Amino acid sequence: MKRIATLAATAALIASLAGCAAVQQIAGGFRTPQEEMPGQVEPVHAAAIARDEAVFWVTSNGCTAKEDITPVVRSSSDGPIITLRRIREDRCRESRPEGTEVRWSFEELGLAPGSRLSVENPYQLPPT
Repeated sequence: MKRIATLAATAALIASLAGCAAVQQIAGGFRTPQEEMPGQVEPVHAAAIARDEAVFWVTSNGCTAKEDITPVVRSSSDGPIITLRRIREDRCRESRPEGTEVRWSFEELGLAPGSRLSVENPYQLPPT
């Protein structure tokens, strides 16, 4: 009888945990890999991957530096994917419609020379 009570209690616990998970998912409690990355996704004006370098043009109000953007590289079945994340806001007021260039070598990104790299950031046209 004691064993049946233990099994019933275990089943009830599993059911309640599943219910909590469903409520947490509905409430937006689960985090995707994107949400676990630092900062905010940075839209890019342009990107070029060539000669074992990744070069991007990002929005700038005059103060954006390479140190304000963090490149996050993750693996996928199709090869490495890079996502630029802004970790420091640019609070300057200088108009730079073309944005500013930031670049990383494959060595800095921890990639083998000649790697095929995909960009995950959304593209944003520069203001006219």
